[in-house]
Order: sequence, then structure tokens, then C-alpha cells
Amino acid sequence: MRRPTPKVQSVVSGAARRATPILDRVSIPADMKVLNDVELSQLADEVRQEVIASVATTGGHLGSSLGVVELTVALHAVFDTPRDKLIWDVGHQCYPHKVLTNRRHRMHTLRQEGGLSGFTKRSESEFDPFGAAHSSTSISAALGFTVARDMGEPTGDAIAVIGDGSISAGMAYEAMNNAGDMGRRMFVILNDNEMSIAPPVGAMSKYLSGLYASPLGGLKELADGFEAALPGPLREHARRAREMVTGAVAEGSTLFENLGFQYIGPINGHDMPQLLSVLRAARTRATGPVLIHCCTTKGKGYAPAETAPDSYHGVSKFDPLTGVQVKSKPNAPSYTAVFGNALVDEARRDSRIVAITAAMPGGTGLDIFAKAHPSRMFDVGIAEQHGVTFAAGAAAGGLKPFVAIYSSFLQRGYDQIVHDVALQNLPVRFAIDRAGLVGADGATHAGAFDIGYLAALPNMVVMAASDEAELVHMVATAAAYDNGPIAFRYPRGEGEGVVLPQQGVPLEIGKGVVVREGFDVAILSFGAHLGESQRAADLIEAQGLTVTVADARFAKPLDKALINQLARKHRVLITVEQGAQGGFGAMVLHHLANEGWLDGTLAVRTVTLPDRFIDHAAPDAMYADAGMTAGDIAAMALQAAQVQRVKVNEI
Repeated sequence: MRRPTPKVQSVVSGAARRATPILDRVSIPADMKVLNDVELSQLADEVRQEVIASVATTGGHLGSSLGVVELTVALHAVFDTPRDKLIWDVGHQCYPHKVLTNRRHRMHTLRQEGGLSGFTKRSESEFDPFGAAHSSTSISAALGFTVARDMGEPTGDAIAVIGDGSISAGMAYEAMNNAGDMGRRMFVILNDNEMSIAPPVGAMSKYLSGLYASPLGGLKELADGFEAALPGPLREHARRAREMVTGAVAEGSTLFENLGFQYIGPINGHDMPQLLSVLRAARTRATGPVLIHCCTTKGKGYAPAETAPDSYHGVSKFDPLTGVQVKSKPNAPSYTAVFGNALVDEARRDSRIVAITAAMPGGTGLDIFAKAHPSRMFDVGIAEQHGVTFAAGAAAGGLKPFVAIYSSFLQRGYDQIVHDVALQNLPVRFAIDRAGLVGADGATHAGAFDIGYLAALPNMVVMAASDEAELVHMVATAAAYDNGPIAFRYPRGEGEGVVLPQQGVPLEIGKGVVVREGFDVAILSFGAHLGESQRAADLIEAQGLTVTVADARFAKPLDKALINQLARKHRVLITVEQGAQGGFGAMVLHHLANEGWLDGTLAVRTVTLPDRFIDHAAPDAMYADAGMTAGDIAAMALQAAQVQRVKVNEI
């Protein structure tokens, strides 16, 4: 809900103008150029209310967006977007940016089917110069735009906004090292919402703002004098913040300065006059790479978000007056929670089990493990590459590491999986969450490729859980398996509602199971589409054919005996998987070709994700878009059966 906008003095006089909310006069950043600093502060207040009202109806990443409202307004007011390229790292914090870039009227569609993405997206707006959703890419992209500008392309300055969590990743430091070495003019805003500085008020705020607004001296002189200008206690607090966040490596310098950046800060990211002064000075005077250390508060300006343990990082729909989220009661426990509890149970019996995640303990269920076994839980931060090799070392040292990472994020550690794990045949266990399509986060978070990219590796065992009970057994299987690396994948969201076993039982490696028997059509399902396969079987049998449904359990090693059995006893064989082309179905086809089954007597079809990215929507709608519903599977099977009948009649 939008609160009334107080009347403020405008640079353009007139009763009608004063009565109009400032946000109603701003469609694109160019509209902000006529606003004075007081109006820009008021605009920030209105944007904050707009974001709260929008996310209340759609859900989304609220806390991070509220934390950068003032920063977003200031950046668009000072820089010339879209000519200047404003690049938001990850994109969790881009909602105020969307409101100010001609998308306010569509904010009610945020993360909804056919609506706005929850992240920046090049195809959505010219104000989104670079797509995001995975962290730590912004500085590299900004440097690319900077080089393009310096080589004569029609683009302006590049500004990367990156959080204190994202900047801890190796890719960010690689980019900063490269940018510092090049020495080209670009800007990095370090949005530090883990360290706050007591906001300077009154005369001190005016003094600091005036310091940066002064036309005298260069940017380095202003930066060098920043801490000295602060009074005693505030100066010491700022020094500690600077050292803790940036890492002082030498007296009077920071890590960023040693990488070749001019460092400015830390500054208060909610003090609009100070933000504007610093950004204006930086834009006017910078000749090389500049890092501005901006301290903010997640959830700023909305009490429920500021006081929540996770600062309302990701929320469902909620009441904007109370902050109470509207959450439907789950029908079954989530796969993520089942994994976390199963791993805790295995770890009680085996002291060598340790858990590793990359900045996602809650998202992967390892927060459950951390409470039960805190000394055996390792969060390596946003560093998937390091996390995988760390696990490889732990395995070589005799431990049983479980690496829990989302499928799409594990892609970032692929070289380490190949070289440090598979090549050395080390028993690292990969728990792959968010396998398949994931809903509102869309294509950037879809777990589409892990079957193919893992099953291609020698020594690797690849499993997929058809339901939450199977997941418990696969955790036990991975814990018991010491012959090399092993992975198991499972989807986002709640399970099928099956009864969970008291204790997981290790599965026989490479063996599937028949769950329903027929004679005409065989459906071989790998993973969590088994329920949909069963429903497809019902539709097929309604047309007079009988159906066998089998749960493959393993993509590697394949259960070749099961595949041969299905091929021998049926006229049609359908494989089903929640993954891209080139995965489980391709491996089955490869086996059938080598065994001589593709001679025309057996019709084989594969149900996979199509060769395109699927936009955000509810998971069921996404699978419908992908052509993977029970109806789609049944139609494919019936068409294949009809083709086989025609062939038989022709013979």
C-alpha cells in the first residue's frame, strides 16, 4: 500500500506539481534530472513503499531491495543510464531499479508467469545491460563494458553494484585484479549490509557532504582525508569497518587499493545527501577504477524486514501492514528438509561425515545439520570451486564429505569436479538440490544440465530420487559408497507425501526397479517425474494399452539388464527425466543402439526439457511449457504405438 507523499519544495513550482507524488512524475531515470536533493530523498521514500506494496502481492527478494533504495535513486540521479551501464550483481536487489526504469506498472507481475523477472534481464529492458542471478559476475561484466567504451563503442561509464557476500568469491577478485592492472575508469559500489556505521548526523553529515562536493583537489585527496575528517569514536568505528570488510594489507592502504582501485569510504548508504555528493565527486574526478564502500541495512525502512533473522531475504506474499507472510500449509515435507534430516541421521552413526555448502546452509537444508553437528558443518561462502576441491581434499584425508549445492550453482565448480574429484576417483558425495525446473526464479536457477555434465565423467555414480523416501535411501547409499564420487539429485519443493523410512537403506548401485507391469508400453523414469509417469500410464491404459513403469534410480551406471528387459517385452519405450537433452535418455539410446535394439521393432522416445530456456512460472506451468505433462507423455507413447502398428500391418 502506498502511503501519502508529503509535500516538498520542488524545483518546478505549481500547486498541481506539489500535490503529485514525486514517483508519479518519474518513469525513467531521465525524469529525475530535474529533481533537487530534497525531492530525491522523498522519491526514495516513495520507491520504498512501492517495493513493499509490490512484493506483498507477489513475494520475492524484499530485504535486499529495501537496503539499496537510496543507493538506487542516487545512482540513477547521478549517472546517465542507460548509456552508463548499471550492473547489479546477482539481482536480488534490483526491484527499486525496476520501479525507476519504466517497469513500475508491471511490478504486480514480478516473478509471475509472463511477468517481470526477479532479476535483471537484458531482454526485459535497455536499463538492464547485463543479466544476472548468479553472484560475483558484475565486476567482470563492468570491465567488459569499460573496454568496449575505450575502444569506441557508444557506451558510457560502467558501474557494478556488488554485495559483501558476493565480493568474497574468487571471480570478483580475479576481475578486480584485472581491472586494477588495466587502470581504466570504472566504478564498483561495495554494498556492505553486514557492517553498519553510526549514521553521521547534523553538522558532521553536512561536513562530509561538503568535503566531497568541494571542487578543490582530486579524488585521491578526498578519499585520503575521509577518515581523518571524522570525529574520534566515529573515525575509529569507520576504520574498523574498513579493515574488517576490505582487509587492510599495509599501513594506510586496503586490499582494494593494493589491487589498483581508488578506495572511498565507508559511507552511509541511507544518507542521500552524502551518497549524492560522493557519487557526483567520483563521477567528476575519477580517472581510473574506483571502489566506493557503501554501508546499508537489509530491509531498511520496513520494521518486519529489519528485525527478521534473514531480513526478509526471500518472502512469500505478505500483509504489508503487519509483515505476516501468507504461507500455504505443505502437504508433505520438502525434499530439502528430508535431505537435511537424513544426513543428520547418517552422521550420528558415522563420525567421518562432514557437510559442505557454498553460502546456502538454509537453502540446502544444511542448517539442520549445522544445529546437530556444528563442528562438522563448513560453509565456504560463495566459492563453489573452492568448496568442491576442499571436499576432494577432505575425502583424500579420510572423511566422508557431502557437498550440498544447487544444480545451477554446481556448474561453477565443474572443472574441479572433473579434475580434482573424478580424475582422482575421490569419494565426494554431491547432494544436488533444485534439480529440474524451479518456478519463480526461472531459467537462471533451473537444474537442467547436471545429469549430462555429471554422467559424462568416468568414475561418477549419478542417482535421482523419485520421491522423498527414495531420497533418504540415496543419502544412505552415498554415505556407504567409498569407491569414488557419487551424486544424487532432487527437486525443489515438497515431496510426494509418501511414508518416510525410519532409516535409509543403501541401494544396489546401478539397479532400477519396476513399479508397475504391463505389456505394450514401457515408461522408464529417472527422478522426480515418476509420479507424472504413473499418471501418464493411467491415460495410456484408458486407451486400451497396458503399461510398465520403472524407476531407473541410476543414470550411471545404467541398469542395462532392466533396459534390455523393457526393450524385449514392449513395443514402445519412453524415457522420462527432469533434465536437458543429452542426459539420461541419450545414455539409454546409446545403450540400445549398441545392443541392436534400434532395428525398427522397438519405438523409443525421450521426454526431456526442450532445447531452450524456460521462463519463470509455477513449476507445473513450466513443465507444461516444456511438454512434459502426463498428457504429453501419454500422447507421445500413443503416437509411437500407432507408428508401430502401421509398421506391423505393412509387414
